[in-house]
Amino acid sequence: MTATAAATATEDLKDKRTRCEVWTRVMGYHRPTSHFNIGKKSEHYSRQHFSEKATANSEFCAKN
Repeated sequence: MTATAAATATEDLKDKRTRCEVWTRVMGYHRPTSHFNIGKKSEHYSRQHFSEKATANSEFCAKN
């Protein structure tokens, strides 16, 4: 693939993309994160996500 063909393909992909809306559950209801104020955005991005495998529940299930 030539450089111009690759550039054209990249431009075509950019035209087909749509914005991905991220929602989260806050205070019992779901809200899009794009509607958060600056403080809430900072809080949301600093959250630590956990893996189910890292919890004690997965060890319990493996033993049974």
